[in-house]
Amino acid sequence: MNADEAMREITLAVNGKTHTCKVAERINLADFLRQDLQLTGTHVGCEHGVCGACTVLVDGVSARGCLMLAVQADGCRVETVESLAAGTQGAAGLGPLQAAFRDRHALQCGYCTPGILMSLTELLRDEPSPDEEAVRLVLSGHLCRCTGYQNIVAAALQAATKPAGGA
Repeated sequence: MNADEAMREITLAVNGKTHTCKVAERINLADFLRQDLQLTGTHVGCEHGVCGACTVLVDGVSARGCLMLAVQADGCRVETVESLAAGTQGAAGLGPLQAAFRDRHALQCGYCTPGILMSLTELLRDEPSPDEEAVRLVLSGHLCRCTGYQNIVAAALQAATKPAGGA
C-alpha cells in the first residue's frame, strides 16, 4: 500500500463479531478477510469470480469475495467458512455440512471447499431438503479439479437429512 492510497473506515460484522477498520478503497473483500482479519479460510483462486473459491455470505447471500470491494461490505453482515463450526455440537466441532463432507470424503486438496461449503450453507438454509438437481445447480458455480463432485453432492444430501446443529 502506498502513502497516496485512498483509505476509508468501514464497519461490518464478520462471523458475528463487529469490526471497524481503515481499508484501502481498492482492496477486495477476500483479501481484507485474509490479510486484515486473518480469516484465511476464504481462498482466492481465479480472481475473476469464476472458480467460487472465494465465496462468502454477505447479508445471507452468496458473494464472490474477489469481485466485491471491502468498502462495499460496510454495514453488512459477512459469514465465512470459519463461522460454520462456531457453536456446533458435532464431532470435532464440525457443523453438519462439514461433518458430511468428512463422512463422504467430499474433499481432496480442499482449496475449493470453503467456497462450496458457503454456497451449500445458503442452499440448505433456504431449501432444507434439496434434491440432487438443486445441489448440482449450486455446484455449477464452483470449480473443483480433484473430486468429480459426486461425493460433494452426496455430502450435501446427507447434511440435508440432519437437523440443524446435529452431529
